[in-house]
Amino acid sequence: MKFRASQDRYSQIKYRRVGKSGLLLPEVSLGLWHNFGSDHSFANQRAVLRRAFDLGI
Repeated sequence: MKFRASQDRYSQIKYRRVGKSGLLLPEVSLGLWHNFGSDHSFANQRAVLRRAFDLGI
């Protein structure tokens, strides 16, 4: 099955500017160190990443 990102993924979360650069980053981020290299199934890890991406994280 091919993954298709949500069309409104960038409007579902708040963003903040980083310093004077003008770069916008989401207020919430997904730290991946805990999701990989553990006993969680690959399917679960992929589902977490895809859901976070769809939410704009």
